[in-house]
Amino acid sequence: MLEKLGSVLRKATDKIANAIFLDKNLVEQIIRDLQRALIEADVSIILVKQLSDKIKKTAFDERIKGIEKKEHLIKLLHEELVKILGEYKQLKLKPKQNKIMLLGLYGAGKTTTIAKLANWFSKRGKKVAMLGLDVHRPAAKEQLQQLAEKNNLNVFVDFEEKDAIKTYKKFKKELKKYDLVLIDTAGRHDLDKELVKEIKNLGKEINPTETILIMPADIGQAAKKQAQEFQNVLKISGVIITRMDSTAKAGGSLTACAETKAPVYFIANGEKINDLEEFNPESFLSRLLGMGDLQSLIEKIKSVTNEKEQEKIQKRLEQGKLTLEDVIEQVKSMGQLGGFDKIKNLIPGLGKAKIPDEMLGAQEEKIKKWEHIIKSMTKQERESPEIFDDKKTSTSRINRIAKGSGVNNSDVRALLKQYKMLQEMTKGGIDEMDMSKGMSQKQMQKLMKKFGKRKVMRFK
Repeated sequence: MLEKLGSVLRKATDKIANAIFLDKNLVEQIIRDLQRALIEADVSIILVKQLSDKIKKTAFDERIKGIEKKEHLIKLLHEELVKILGEYKQLKLKPKQNKIMLLGLYGAGKTTTIAKLANWFSKRGKKVAMLGLDVHRPAAKEQLQQLAEKNNLNVFVDFEEKDAIKTYKKFKKELKKYDLVLIDTAGRHDLDKELVKEIKNLGKEINPTETILIMPADIGQAAKKQAQEFQNVLKISGVIITRMDSTAKAGGSLTACAETKAPVYFIANGEKINDLEEFNPESFLSRLLGMGDLQSLIEKIKSVTNEKEQEKIQKRLEQGKLTLEDVIEQVKSMGQLGGFDKIKNLIPGLGKAKIPDEMLGAQEEKIKKWEHIIKSMTKQERESPEIFDDKKTSTSRINRIAKGSGVNNSDVRALLKQYKMLQEMTKGGIDEMDMSKGMSQKQMQKLMKKFGKRKVMRFK
């Protein structure tokens, strides 16, 4: 996702920061690199020119000298890029029932995004239901029901009814039990008169609290026209951009929405149910610059975490009774996050690091191997790993587990070593943390000190 643009932005800021003098040649080289990268990311040429002009004006302003000029230029670059990406606006729910109607043309990923959104809010304690009112696309209702069953979500569909308003009226009373109702509507190849009429009639009947457009990132600058048309005709309140993981043109979609004053609430960056995150321009740019995005990482963890299970783990941590069952729960959560490749850019410093793809793949394979190892243990071994400290029985236990899980003895020993390291690290650190709310800055610093003492916690 916009990796080339991120690389160019990092190089540009490094060149400015490390330059002894900001001469004309250096500034023009930085501007050319930025222009090329932004245009390749499908950002509007007008916006690119405006940014270039502002950089030139600041760089050659004789009133600003030395280090102050470099700091001023980096600050300007950051501020202007955030401005291009648009304002941060959260999708906030009202205390009473919320009804969100989701719109989009064919192929935008509307139905799968509705399931992702339902999962996102349900993981945050909301009682959520999905309602299938796409009565035209073949298998739309079946798809919504399958997504609901697969991910333990609530869904209401009527496979016989061909009228969307009648379907809504049928379930209206039952839907009042839910904090949030997400409504799947029909799409078309174009925003034609029939689609506009149908959605307007639905809007009058449902009276949604939000009307959100689902739009794919790979349409680039065409997003501006589409967002404008939907906003003019149907008064959309915001946008969710899909397929952010598969295109270099995402810059066009993001900046186009900002130009039309249509706030981007979320971006979807994968096929899995948890591949959805709030769009915050500051955080997004921070990630592009390789500075990480801890807030998004914490939110992503919330999306894959079972709150009740985490409360149990929290209690065991407080009692100093961490088990290998807890480790497997965290391992599963890591898998749901999308693996190291999906989260490395969220961790400060790691985004800039050149980690070979084969290494990332190896770490993911290691996690799967751990899960097999833990499943091959007895209940006593999982709940009380200290039993492996008994030298008389340790070797025979490890031999049995390795054979049962199809791994080497060294793999089992590596997992036990990792468990001990994790247990030691959590004492006095994680036991102070409310896992449902994430880490405070102070808690993060405390944990980072612990990491510092051990250099890096390696997956050996």
